[in-house]
Amino acid sequence: MTFRLRVFSLVLLVALAATAATAWLTLRQAAGQLRESAAADRQSVARITEELRAYGATRGTWEGIAGTVRALSEETGQRIRISTGGQGQIADSDALLGRDPRPGGTAPPLLVDPRPALGLPPSFDPGSLGKVTGHMIHEYAAGVTYAACLTRAGHTVTVERGKYGVPVFTDGGKAPGGGQGSASCVRAGEPPARTQDENFAATAVCRAQQATAALHSCLQRVFTERTAAVGPQPLTVRLGAVDDAGQTLEVGPTVVVAAGVAAAALACALLLSRAVLRPVRALTAASRGLGEGDLGRRVPASGRDEIAELGRSFNRMAGSLQDSEERQRRLVGDIAHELRTPLANLRGYLEALRDGVLAADAELLDSLHEEVLLQQRIVDDLQDLALAEAGALTYHRRTLDARELVEACRTAHSARAAAAGVTVEVVGAGPGTVRLHGDPDRLRQALGNLVGNAVRHTAPGGGVRLELAERDELVRIAVRDTGSGIPAADLPRLFDRFWRADAARGRATGGSGLGLSIARQIVADHHGAVEVTSEVGVGSVFTVVLPAPRGGAGSGVRDQH
Repeated sequence: MTFRLRVFSLVLLVALAATAATAWLTLRQAAGQLRESAAADRQSVARITEELRAYGATRGTWEGIAGTVRALSEETGQRIRISTGGQGQIADSDALLGRDPRPGGTAPPLLVDPRPALGLPPSFDPGSLGKVTGHMIHEYAAGVTYAACLTRAGHTVTVERGKYGVPVFTDGGKAPGGGQGSASCVRAGEPPARTQDENFAATAVCRAQQATAALHSCLQRVFTERTAAVGPQPLTVRLGAVDDAGQTLEVGPTVVVAAGVAAAALACALLLSRAVLRPVRALTAASRGLGEGDLGRRVPASGRDEIAELGRSFNRMAGSLQDSEERQRRLVGDIAHELRTPLANLRGYLEALRDGVLAADAELLDSLHEEVLLQQRIVDDLQDLALAEAGALTYHRRTLDARELVEACRTAHSARAAAAGVTVEVVGAGPGTVRLHGDPDRLRQALGNLVGNAVRHTAPGGGVRLELAERDELVRIAVRDTGSGIPAADLPRLFDRFWRADAARGRATGGSGLGLSIARQIVADHHGAVEVTSEVGVGSVFTVVLPAPRGGAGSGVRDQH
């Protein structure tokens, strides 16, 4: 899987998870708010209908209801319109509150009937309504009304010929599908009748109960119809308007927003992957070219982010590799130059001796031996330098006296300096001990290379001075000469391998060109540094700076570096 696809998939997963969680939380909170709002609306509706019903039942009329409608609208926030079948619209809360009436909402209207319900005793005797003709008229009217009520209620009506030919209407039982007949009407928990007489008696009781209940319902309807002319008419209440907030939750906008967020996240992922992959591709191509030997490859590195820093690090690495390659090529050339001429001379002399052209006298053999020693020294220096740069040079460290180290170097080079007419002296080395921790042989080798160069570049009559000082927990050993000096342009290359100020590279003006490189590496392995200042015609100063040991460094400590 490519990096872009991984980034794309990761961002997509994060975006979808975050969007889904946000949408779920939003819907959950909105649904809860809607439920609370619906419950509050139901309470508001119940309050509105109850207060309107109480108003009509108490006053017997709807006159003066406008104030109540206005107060209810302000308290509940509902738009209220009330009307009756006979009077039409009575009040509108929009008009009462000084607003332009809005179109009505889609909620079904509510019916508020303030008329009281008729309460009848459990037992009722129709025979007491009148006597003779009036009694029959009332009985017939009651029977007809009773029959109509039973029919409207879905009951089967039975007719029998009564006294004086007036029909008697009775309830024949519930209609089909409406329940059990009268014969099966038994009170809950009462055991069934076991004899025919008991069964007949139970049936009669059941019919009487059903007749009483049906008569109560019918008389309530008659009461309602007969009192409609005098009581307030039922009130039709319509709540809400078209622009009122609905009670439903729209999922569509949430889905659209979630999809937009996911799309934006994916677009950002694409831009991010593109911005990251462009320099990565450049680094890949450059590293591939670097591996194939094109050390001049570089990548563009602009900005201050991590990718730009990676590009700059790659460029520094490539530059370091290119410089190392160049140094290696120069080293090979310098080694070939250093060895070609002496070996050619040795070959020529040996061939001349073999052919009898030259006689093998002592002077010639001494010259050839000196030449071999020079080549051996170059090879040994190369080996020491290679080991030192690879960190494989062995050091036998111990606590030593820097004064003794300086005195040993002066003694070792005094004879050669005297032969060249140069004086070597030590200053600053008092009777006290200046302690160092290191390998005395390697430090003497490094310091001897500096003193040898100073003696070699100092004219007869001049001098070389070794100055020893200790301050700020540092030991400083300066090698000061009165030689010809080094041009400022040559100072940066002074410690390069095989580099010499004498372009002719004559044997009389210099050694192998490795002494300063070896000296600097040895001092660096002792956590020190070599500083140099020079002035043409005045002389040069090479200063070895080494850290003084802290505490009591034990003697005889050995390590391999």
